[in-house]
Amino acid sequence: MTTTISDLIPPLMVAQAAFVLMIVFTLAGALLAVIPKKIVHNILGLALAMFGITGVYLYLGSQFVAMMQLLIYVGAICMTYIFAIMLSPPLEKELPKRNKLKVITATAVSFVVFIVMVKMIMSLKFEPIADIARDWSIETIGHQLLTRYFLVFELISLLLAIAIIGSIMVASFVRKRN
Repeated sequence: MTTTISDLIPPLMVAQAAFVLMIVFTLAGALLAVIPKKIVHNILGLALAMFGITGVYLYLGSQFVAMMQLLIYVGAICMTYIFAIMLSPPLEKELPKRNKLKVITATAVSFVVFIVMVKMIMSLKFEPIADIARDWSIETIGHQLLTRYFLVFELISLLLAIAIIGSIMVASFVRKRN
């Protein structure tokens, strides 16, 4: 009779150990995101915490959300933060005064976008899912993203657009100063 690894170690124990490991990654990353004084170490801690959350999503059986978490937060956002830090001027340099008109305009636009998003979220009717399908084909995911989860899809695209615009603005500001 042959012995398999599942006879020696129960699969449930392996799943629980993987879950605990992802929680440890998340908590260690959260601590690294807060405690160190160097901002690059903080961002690496944030990336580790987001990686741990990706593992939790995988444990919960949501592969698509896990991959989006990995691609967007670990891949895009954390790397954009690092590039913004690398392109920003040293803290010792004196920065020019801010243009009051730009600050007022940015505040007004942010407020309007916030109000529109709150109204949009409040108008949604949240209903429990009757039947959870396990069809992970590209066609099904695309159909779900453009019908049921359109708000999440739009928020992710808005977040990426803001990150790209912010990194371009930081890069152009540094170029103008040099």
